[in-house]
Amino acid sequence: MKKYSFVLILIMSLGQVFSQKKPKKKDSIVEVINVITSYTPTISDAFKIKKTPKIILSNTISKKKLSYSIFSAPVASTFVPKSGVVKGIDVGKKERLFDNYLALGFGNYTTPFIEFFLHQNRKFETDYGIYLKYTSSENGVKNTFLNNEFSTLNLGGFYLKEERGFTWKIGGNMYQKQYNWYGLPNISFDNNTINSIAAKQTYGFYEVESEVVFEDSYFDNIKGALSLFDDKFGSKEVGFLLKPSLKIPLGFISKNLSELELQTNINYLQGEFEQNYLNNSNIKYSFFNLGIHPVYRVNWNKLSIKLGSKIYLTSDIKNSLTDILAYPDLEITYPVISNLINFYAGASGDLHMNSFQNFSEQNPFVSPTLFLTQTNEQYNLFGGINGIISSNISFNVKASYKSDEDHALFVRNNSKSNGVFNASTSLLGYEYGNSFNVFYDDISTLSIFGEIEIDASKRFSIGATIQINSYSTTFQQEAWNLPKIEGAIYGKYKNNNWYANANIFFVGSRMDVQYNGTFPSTIASIESLDAFTDMNLNGGYHFSDFFSAFVKLNNILGTDYDRYANYNVLGFQALAGITYKFDF
Repeated sequence: MKKYSFVLILIMSLGQVFSQKKPKKKDSIVEVINVITSYTPTISDAFKIKKTPKIILSNTISKKKLSYSIFSAPVASTFVPKSGVVKGIDVGKKERLFDNYLALGFGNYTTPFIEFFLHQNRKFETDYGIYLKYTSSENGVKNTFLNNEFSTLNLGGFYLKEERGFTWKIGGNMYQKQYNWYGLPNISFDNNTINSIAAKQTYGFYEVESEVVFEDSYFDNIKGALSLFDDKFGSKEVGFLLKPSLKIPLGFISKNLSELELQTNINYLQGEFEQNYLNNSNIKYSFFNLGIHPVYRVNWNKLSIKLGSKIYLTSDIKNSLTDILAYPDLEITYPVISNLINFYAGASGDLHMNSFQNFSEQNPFVSPTLFLTQTNEQYNLFGGINGIISSNISFNVKASYKSDEDHALFVRNNSKSNGVFNASTSLLGYEYGNSFNVFYDDISTLSIFGEIEIDASKRFSIGATIQINSYSTTFQQEAWNLPKIEGAIYGKYKNNNWYANANIFFVGSRMDVQYNGTFPSTIASIESLDAFTDMNLNGGYHFSDFFSAFVKLNNILGTDYDRYANYNVLGFQALAGITYKFDF
């Protein structure tokens, strides 16, 4: 074996020697081979590569055809300028924001004040919070024989969750308000009668609401609410509201078309009063509305055009009445001077579902004996000019003319007592001429509105508004308790530590009725309520990002005016307190 090995090595050595001594003709390489490894072959190694190599690849790494699609939806501007609102002011240093705050205060007329908001979120996936506000006042109204204290408690909470493709929110709100029918008419009530009047009224409102906001969907959002409203006298009102909102792209019809906004709503209201003002018969009401509101916006040359309509299928279930109503929703804006002066005009209308809750918020001294129906705003024609005069002065002037069918008017009830105590007659607390009923009339209203706002500096702004109304009634002598002129002057100031807001508003004279005698009786004459001016101021000081102090001054002039007939208001009011902001 060793001999064979020795012979093999000897032959290989001789082959190398002869190959060096006798040069061999160079080979001709006809293919270019790209070598991507660190291997460095010799010339002789090239013969090992086949001329037509056969390569077999696994099916798992074969190329696949790429297919994709794009969801194209045009984006429309949603910016809508608001009137009567102070514009943002550059205040320099950015204020630190907190998730929670607590405010405590106290004022004259034994007025405690508490407000807090507790809020938490977890990496933008969930968000939840709770809110509470309470304030009250003891007897402070002058020239009244009955208790005039009041209190308000608001409580609410919500839970929000972000899912893939949509966000949903559920929450609840409730409030409880206590008032007194303290506005007795100009009748000489004896002490026994006054002591027998149970003038307190309590309102309760309870609501569960929800909302779903979608992403990359035809549905923009869906809102829903279920509510209950009641009072101390057995009145009950149940409401249900569902409002889906859609945005439908029209690009598949033509590339030049923008999206169509489509708002729909389902509104149901049912209620009952234990009795009416005439006798002990109860009052029931029930309404159902199904509405659709399409809107299409287009820009043509310099014109911005809004094309829309409101269509309702409405039913007065109690009286078995069903109708279909349609209203325009049109507006055209034209820049008279580009980026400076704009002219606008349009036409609109709507169907307003009146409710005991809404009336009690406008006038808490209504009696729980109301007849309810819906208000048909047949049309509202308007036009005006808005814009900016200089870099810091903006204005808006608007004229409108509208026609309402069954417009609600507050009118004082007639007293069932002549002021003399009668033990055999049992009257409720609102039957002494100290409450209000609702009358309806077909009214046309011509209004002229104007406002101006001046940003005097980066920290201070001031503005004013005024509105003049002219009413034409059909059946009533006057547009009861509607002012013919209203105005306001407001201002705002803020720096790094101080802030202040002030407003002065003016309300012109209003009309109410006077009766011939006790109920039932006819209207004897018209009572004119004097115009009034009210001045308010609130402000505060930030000690740090966490602590601040505030003060609120209302009716600074101490004007003893009547908001409604025989309902004069509190005089000068002052409330001060502290606020603490924090994070958990």
